[in-house]
Amino acid sequence: MERKSLSRRNFMKAALGGLGIYAMGGCSLSAMGGFKKKQRPNIIFLLTDDQRWDTMGCMGNKIIKTPNMDKMAHNGVLFTNAFVTTSICCTSRASIFSGQYARRHNINDFSTPFSQAALAQTYPMQLRNAGYRIGFIGKYGVGPAKDFPDKLYDYWRGIPGQPTYEHKDEQGNYKHLTQIMGEQSLEFLQGCSQDKPFCLSVSFKAPHVQDSDPRQFIYDPAYKDLYKDVNIPLPQTATLKALASLPPFLKDERTETRVRWHRRFETPQMYQDSVKGYYRLITGVDVVIGRIRDELKRLDLDDNTIIILIGDNGFFLSEHEWAGKWYGYEESIRVPLVIYDPRLPSSRRGQVRKEMALNIDIAPTILSLAGANIPERMQGRDLTTLIEGKQTNWREDFFYEHLFEYHPRGIKMNAIPKTEGVVTKRFKYLSYPEQEPIYEQLFDLKNDPHEEKNLAQDPKYQDTLIKLRQRCDEFRQSCK
Repeated sequence: MERKSLSRRNFMKAALGGLGIYAMGGCSLSAMGGFKKKQRPNIIFLLTDDQRWDTMGCMGNKIIKTPNMDKMAHNGVLFTNAFVTTSICCTSRASIFSGQYARRHNINDFSTPFSQAALAQTYPMQLRNAGYRIGFIGKYGVGPAKDFPDKLYDYWRGIPGQPTYEHKDEQGNYKHLTQIMGEQSLEFLQGCSQDKPFCLSVSFKAPHVQDSDPRQFIYDPAYKDLYKDVNIPLPQTATLKALASLPPFLKDERTETRVRWHRRFETPQMYQDSVKGYYRLITGVDVVIGRIRDELKRLDLDDNTIIILIGDNGFFLSEHEWAGKWYGYEESIRVPLVIYDPRLPSSRRGQVRKEMALNIDIAPTILSLAGANIPERMQGRDLTTLIEGKQTNWREDFFYEHLFEYHPRGIKMNAIPKTEGVVTKRFKYLSYPEQEPIYEQLFDLKNDPHEEKNLAQDPKYQDTLIKLRQRCDEFRQSCK
């Protein structure tokens, strides 16, 4: 019989199999004594911009093409109820880095950076201190370029502000930003070794629009024929009736949700073009994910590299005749979340977890997976408890807050009304503190999943309203 050479990966599988480890379906390799310490996992964290929860095939979308995201979910863990605690990129990214609510990290605009003390407590700096090689690619989103922590990274390709999609290489050939970020990801991986664990954070611009460009959704021309023969159905609430049912300050034509709706979705053809462009941008990210995974395999790093994918916030696709995000509605705050850990036994792969996962959970989860210390000021929870299938008491609600001030075109009103609220499994309470008197909404998510009927004035729901109003007050104080 011909003797075949064994790669390091196959050797480890054969050796562990001989010890009977693969038969221990209830125990992940990372949890075994000594293994995690000897071979800490590599981690790739992928962040998409404005990708809502229902834009992957594995989440039931039968139109969009996301085979690589779907494959990660099929072989990993899919969280179907993942949310952000603030739906705007600067604040959400600060929450992801720090594991903190906005009330604690206090980054509510695009000009505020992390302090040096706060930066030291973020997951990349904690991993750096733990001996990881760290890299960052893409839209950083927290503070101006002059305050970027580029010198603290082993590999830095961070971009300030809102980057542009269209670029050219040295020969003058067209290159889409998503493709460039994919190439940079491969370059980082090619500089890694088996001897030192790494954490690469890739922060895509896609599928965010190019706000200053009338085309808005500028996808790679390579995907121009995707979805061209498909008719994208309108959302149930993309109607004038839905808009008319809103309070005056939420349907005001000066609000940013209405201004951008006219820019993207005003006519049926604009709606089709915009959503297809949005889908093409997501498919472009999916292609890059496939290339990253292929490179991990080529470098023999795939069996010890965890991949985490989440969106920084959701996105209105004409629901309530809105565009953008910001408000506490489901389309704005619910995001995709997939965690692929190749070390999990087969019995733990393909899990679908329905517990509430938050963007503030990412930092403590990454640190836990790496075996690093989790700073006390992190407010998120470690998702590895759920990944490993353990029974645990999990959160029943979370706090939503959006405190951004925006006065474009010289208007005095805040074009993105501030929001606070509490989301439970059954109900959602939202309040708008700038309004006089404060305006409140209460939605029964079980019976009204599209959030069309405000129950705040319904006598039958006053006990629920009072309870959630008090819970919101509690959160506001405890999250500082």
